[in-house]
Parts: sequence; C-alpha cells; structure tokens
Amino acid sequence: MWVRVATFDGGDTEKLDKLMQERMSSGEMTMPEGLSSVLILDDKDAKKRKFLAFLDSRGALEAAESGFDQQGDTIPEAIRGKRTSVHYYEVVIYDGNVDAAKAARISLLEGSPETIDAGVEKSRGDTLPKVRAIDGNVGAIGLADRDNGRMSMITLWDSGDSMRASAQEADQLRQRTADMSDQRIANVALYDVTMAQTVTGTRA
Repeated sequence: MWVRVATFDGGDTEKLDKLMQERMSSGEMTMPEGLSSVLILDDKDAKKRKFLAFLDSRGALEAAESGFDQQGDTIPEAIRGKRTSVHYYEVVIYDGNVDAAKAARISLLEGSPETIDAGVEKSRGDTLPKVRAIDGNVGAIGLADRDNGRMSMITLWDSGDSMRASAQEADQLRQRTADMSDQRIANVALYDVTMAQTVTGTRA
C-alpha cells in the first residue's frame, strides 16, 4: 500500500468538509482506481490541513495524480487552501479501526535510509502493541520514505482528550523507537481528524 500526502495552508475547513460531503454523496467526486481509504487531518491553530489518500500500489497512486489535481482545481483556493507540498510514502503499518479516529498524532523520525527496515521491524514488534494498548487508541499507520530515511508514525485516537492524556507514554515510546532504530525525532504534530473514508463507507 502507498499513500499520497498533500498539505495545504489556509482555506475554510467547515466549507470544505461540507462541499466534499455533498460531492461524495451526489457521486460528483469520483474515487480513483485502487483507492482504499482517505484521511483528512486538520491543525486548526496552524491553519494547515493534510489529505492522505491510500492506494493499493505506487503505480495506482501515480496513475491517480492527474485526477487529484483536476478535483483540486474545481474547489476555490479560498476554501481548499494553498497546496504547499505533495509526497508519496510506502505504507509499512496500517492497523486498527482507522474510521473511528477523531484525533491524530504524527511523529516524524529521521535517519539514514539503511535504518528504515530496522525501524519498521522494531515499530511493528515493540512499539505498535504498546501503542494499541493505550486507552483511547484506535489505530496506527506507519509511513516510510526509503530514499530520505524518514519514517512517520501516525497514531489515531478516539478523541482529542485521549490523545492528550497519552502524551507522556507516547513520548517515552517514541524515544524508545528512535533509540532502537538509530533515528532522531524531527517533529511531533497534533491534528483533528475531520474526515475518514473507506471504499465501503464514510464517516465525518
């Protein structure tokens, strides 16, 4: 599985969510071949938004790129915001009930490309079970950029309160993962999950 992560600055979250729901309900917004799920993460304080589209393969993701661009062009920039970046990642962990997520914490770890496989193995075998055991956790997603040696762990929570209550334990697990895989913690960010969609249903 691969994911396309598009980041936007500004825009109007409420109008965008309403517009997307209307278009999906009416069938006006068609989903690309191979799409398995979508997450929209919103940092209201920083006025930043991330659109994560999960597809079956890198090939399916690349084939869908022009369609994503066309759909974006149909939404006024004042509503969708200004796109600042688009990145592709390999999905190395996808666990839990993603559609139940109301909040998300993204931890970015950096190291050499050679550390990716070790980091993934330790995350799956050691960190993931501990994260999933924390009260309020509903899932976790791991993303890898093998070219740059970057790995993002997205932990998903049933509420913002649960996410904030887990902060101390999450900090310890993050540091443990970084130490075990010879990586450094580059950034930690908190988001609201404003939309979660799978091929079989929608929750917003």
